[in-house]
Formats: sequence, structure tokens, C-alpha cells
Amino acid sequence: MLSLSHACVDVYQGAVAALVPYFVAERAYSYAAASGLVLAASLLSSVVQPLFGALTDKWAMPWLLPVSTLAGGAGVAAAGVGGSYALTLAVVALSGIGVAAYHPEAARAARSASRGSHTAMGWFSLGGNVGFAAAPLLVSAVVATGGLGASPLLAVPALAGAVLCAGAVRGIARSGAATSGSRPDRPAGVDDWASFIRLSGAVVCRSVVFVGLGAFISLYASGRTGGGELAGTAALFVLYLGGAAGTVAGGRLASRFGRVAVVRRSYALTVLAVAGVVLVPGPALYVFVALTSAGLYVPFSLHITLGQDYLPRRVGTASGVTLGLAVSVGGLATPLIGALADATSLRTALLPLIALPAVALLLLRTLKDPGQLPCAQGSR
Repeated sequence: MLSLSHACVDVYQGAVAALVPYFVAERAYSYAAASGLVLAASLLSSVVQPLFGALTDKWAMPWLLPVSTLAGGAGVAAAGVGGSYALTLAVVALSGIGVAAYHPEAARAARSASRGSHTAMGWFSLGGNVGFAAAPLLVSAVVATGGLGASPLLAVPALAGAVLCAGAVRGIARSGAATSGSRPDRPAGVDDWASFIRLSGAVVCRSVVFVGLGAFISLYASGRTGGGELAGTAALFVLYLGGAAGTVAGGRLASRFGRVAVVRRSYALTVLAVAGVVLVPGPALYVFVALTSAGLYVPFSLHITLGQDYLPRRVGTASGVTLGLAVSVGGLATPLIGALADATSLRTALLPLIALPAVALLLLRTLKDPGQLPCAQGSR
């Protein structure tokens, strides 16, 4: 149920990027202006998500799950209504706050339910990746046929997600795992902030690559392949869909080879894959988009469990930072990519993304795997 609700919420993280080509076409936004919408969805989320994580470390707030889901959907649903750029920024920012509020409490609940299993956390993360993958198809189905004015129909996943979250909250209440009020004593362990900060640096690099490509791959692929909007939607779909397999594979590979080793190899693959996306012309672009998706998504759930194990006394904070940085910080860089694209070309603007996975690899070069928490032994 949590995995399905995660899908409903993360539709709205993917939907903002999927709406960019339609804002460019219908409202004649520049690349910089359109990428500003991605920034609006990301900026507040990047600041607020760790705050929600800290709050959930102190108090149990399962009611946040349905409320934040509705907020995330309401913002995107209102984005196409009216022509005011300022209003569009505001409602997209509201969606970002809703998404930010959901993730720390949901990740904590998923960790508790999975007893620390890498594979089970992978399935929870898979829900979010499926939501990302569905976003361009949903946006295309709604906006390509009815224009931006049909965007209120995009609220449907939020309504479904709120119902699922309400069911999850009732289950949590029945099990007694969490109720509103103060948290019980924090688990034993020592917080390793140095390792957590290095991990967070790698997550930032991943975020810039992922969100940058998510914001512009549709426009880039349509021009690079000559296939128009359909080719662009297909490229974005491949970028997001590859994560479904990658996230589940990440948990299984980590159980066999270790989390840090799998994360390092994933970033090594991503360097080559992003280079192919930017430099290789024609339909081969889609092969490299798929490889990029795998390289970026295999470590996704591993970032979460590593962060939680590096900060065992602050699981909510660790979840808020790793999940928040995973998407939000990348939004801070997209206006820079857009401005560079306006001044030069979109291909030139995407070139710096090749180097970032290599930077992440350097940050992780000597990082140690903290191992799984005692309560999770035997659950891999």
C-alpha cells in the first residue's frame, strides 16, 4: 500500500518536467523560464523535506501521508489554469512542499515494515519510480488532448493516493507502530556525519543529472531525432521507466555485492551513459537514455538505506535529506542549464552533466558500508 501511494505522489515530481514542453509551446516560455518551474517545485522541497524529516524524528505524524499527497496533486492540477507565470510558480511550489512532506514519514514507515531489508526498500522506491515513469504518459494523455487548461484532471492520482495513505495510516494505528505524539526512545548507534555528508554529495551529483535530463530530454530528443513531441515523450518515458527495474535490481545486487560497491559501479556506468545521450545522434539516443536510467536508479534505494544507517539516531532526517536531495537539489541547477541553452544550444548545456557522476564516484571512493542494523539481520 505504501509503494502504491508512493507512485501516486511521485507522479507529481515527474509531471512538472513533463509539462515543460507544453509551457514552451502554449505560453512561449523560454528554456530558462520553463526550467524555473522545475526550480519552483524543487527549491522549497529541498529546504522543507529535511525539516519534515527532523520533525518526524521527534513526533509520529502518519496523518501527513494523505494530506501531503493531496497538496502535491493540487499544485500540479492548478498549474495549467490561468496564464500568470507567478501563479504557476506558486502552485508548482505548493506541489513541491506536498511531495516533501510525504517522503520522510513514508520512508520511516517503509523501513519499519521491511525490517531494514534492502530488497523491500527497493520495492518501496519502485513505487516512486513507477510514478515518475507514468508522469509523461499521464501528462501527454491529458494535456496533449485538452491543452494546459485540462490540467485539473491531473489531480486524479492524488485522490487515489490519499485513499491508499488513509488505509496505511489506519493499518499503522491498528498495529500500534506509530501514533500521533512523541517518538519512543531513539535506537542505539553512533551517527557518522562525515560519511553521511559524502554520501549526500554523491546524491547531489545524481540529482543534477537526473533532474537536468528530466527537464530537457523531451526537447533534446525531439530535436536530436527529428521525431517531434512523440519522440520527446518516449525519451522521458524511457528515462523514468528504466528506474523501475533499476531500483529493484539495486536491492538485490546490494544483498550480493554490498551497497557501496554497487553504488560505485552504477556511477561509473552513468558517466559513459550520459556521454552517449549527449554525444551520440539518432535513435541510439534511446539506448543510452535507458543505460543512464539504470545507472541513476540502481543506487536510489541504496542511498536511502545507507543514509539511515549512517544516522541511526536520526532516521527521519536521513530520509528527508537523501530523498529530498535526490530530486530537489537538481532543480536548483536546471535554470542554469536553461540559461546556458538559451545562450548557446541545448546540447552544449547538457555537456557538464557528463562529469557529475565522475565527481560522485570520487566522493564514494573510500566510503565504507556501515552494514545493516541488527534488527534487519536475516531480512535481506
